[in-house]
Amino acid sequence: MAQTDETATAAPDAPAPPRRRRRTRKRTRARRVLLVCGGGLLVLALAAGGWAYWAYRHLEGNLGTVDIDRALGTDRPAPLPDGAQDILVLGSDSRDGENGDLAGGNTGGTARSDTTMVVHIPQGRSAATVVSIPRDTMVSRPACTTGGGQQLPAATRVMFNSIYTSGGPACVVKTVESMTGLRMNHYVEIDFAGFERLVDAMGGVEVTVDAPITDPYSGLRLPAGASTLDGKQALAFVRTRHGVGDGSDLGRIGLQQKFLLAVLSQLQRQGTLSDPARAYGVADAATKALTTDQELGSLTSLLTFAQSLKGLQPERMKTVMLPVVADRIDHNRVVADEAKAAALWLSLRENRPLPSTAPTASPSAAAHN
Repeated sequence: MAQTDETATAAPDAPAPPRRRRRTRKRTRARRVLLVCGGGLLVLALAAGGWAYWAYRHLEGNLGTVDIDRALGTDRPAPLPDGAQDILVLGSDSRDGENGDLAGGNTGGTARSDTTMVVHIPQGRSAATVVSIPRDTMVSRPACTTGGGQQLPAATRVMFNSIYTSGGPACVVKTVESMTGLRMNHYVEIDFAGFERLVDAMGGVEVTVDAPITDPYSGLRLPAGASTLDGKQALAFVRTRHGVGDGSDLGRIGLQQKFLLAVLSQLQRQGTLSDPARAYGVADAATKALTTDQELGSLTSLLTFAQSLKGLQPERMKTVMLPVVADRIDHNRVVADEAKAAALWLSLRENRPLPSTAPTASPSAAAHN
C-alpha cells in the first residue's frame, strides 16, 4: 500500500520538512524552559536551605549557658513525681558592657538579681503559678559553689539580690531550692540590654495601668489606661518603684507580673509572630537576651520546651508574691512570713490550690505622682 506520509516520499538527502523542524524547536525550547525552571527551583531550594541553616546556627550561637547541675551536685530536692516543672527566671541588673548606659549607669560590672520569679508548671502544662521573690528579702544562704568553683560557706541574713553578685546563678538556685523545697528543673536569665531589644523586636508591648505613674528615677511617665511601651519604656516599667505604691519593691513586683502576662498575651495574639521577618527578629533578640541551664541551652531544646507550653494561656497563670513581713532589725528590708510561705510552697509541691494567704501584688492600688 502506498504511503501518504510526507517523509515516506522524501529523498534520503532531502532536508526535514518544515513542520518537523518547528516541532523539534518547540521540544528544544520546552526542554530549555524545564531545565531553567528546574535549575532555578534547585537554586532556590539550596538558597532556602542555606538560609535556614545559617539562621539556625546564628540563633544557636546567641544562647549563653551555665552548668547549674554540675555546680549544685546531688544535694538537691527530688524532682516532683507528677512531672511538674519549676523554672527559676532571673532578671539580672548587670551594668557591664552593653548594659552600662541602661537603668542608672555603670556599676563597675557587678550584677544582682533584680527580678526573681519561680514559675511552677503542673503536669499537663496548661496552667502555671508565678511566685515573685522580693529582691530585698533577708534570707539564709546555704553553702554553695560558684560558677568558678569557689566554695561559699553558709550565711544568715543575706539580702536575696546580693546572692547573684557573690555566688552567681548556681548559688541563687541553691538558695531558692532551700527556701522552697522545690527542685528547679530549669534556669533562665535575661539581662537589661537583651530585654530592651526583645520588646523593640516585638513592636512594643501594650500595658494598662489604673493610675498614672511618674518616676523621676527611672524616667517613666505613663498616663492611666493603655499605653504601648517601647524597649526603653518597658525596662523602666518593670524596674520602677518610686512611682507606685509605697515606693518599695512590692509595687515593682506587681508591674513585673503585669508585664509578663502582657508579653504572653501579645505573643499569642494573631499577627505578632505571623510575619516571618518579625518572628525572626523576636527569636534573634530573645536568644541574645537569654542565658539558660545547659539542658535548655540549644535552639532545639528551647523550641521543644516552648512547644510543650502551647496550651498555656495567660488567663490560666496565677501571679502571687512570697508572703513577707517587715524585718524587725532593718525596716527597709523584709523577711518571709514563715507559716504562710511554707503553706505556699507546700501547695506547689503537692499540686494543691494556692492558700488564700498567698498575697497578690497590686501595682496601682496606691500609685502616686
